[in-house]
Amino acid sequence: MRKLIVGRDISLSGEITACDVLVVEGTVEAKLRDGRNIEIAESGLFKGSVEIDEADIAGRFEGDISVRGRLRLRSTGKINGSIRYGELEVEAGGQLIGEIQVLTANSASIARMPATPAEPPAASEVAQASPYPAVHSGGAE
Repeated sequence: MRKLIVGRDISLSGEITACDVLVVEGTVEAKLRDGRNIEIAESGLFKGSVEIDEADIAGRFEGDISVRGRLRLRSTGKINGSIRYGELEVEAGGQLIGEIQVLTANSASIARMPATPAEPPAASEVAQASPYPAVHSGGAE
């Protein structure tokens, strides 16, 4: 397994290829494609874009992240940017800021299906439609 560890107080920038596991304890500004796993330690900062199988974030991530499998955000973690994931696990205190989307089973397209009458609308659709749905229901508008 090809593993790169960027230690505390080390800065790295560029494009990272042929890396199965990236561990960030310092600062990385890069583009990482087709890796298996990224781990950002509490002291770590990653700026850039990532397409990865699994991610475990206890530090900060800024940019575009696409995780085909599980995205685990620790209580000290913060992600700011475009976030796509297959599964999401967030510990209390973890922060997600930006555009958040769920990947479908084939990992290529994004689930943006409108709610059918049998399914309740997504929370974001309810909030956009009306912040007070109970006030408007059953009455003429």
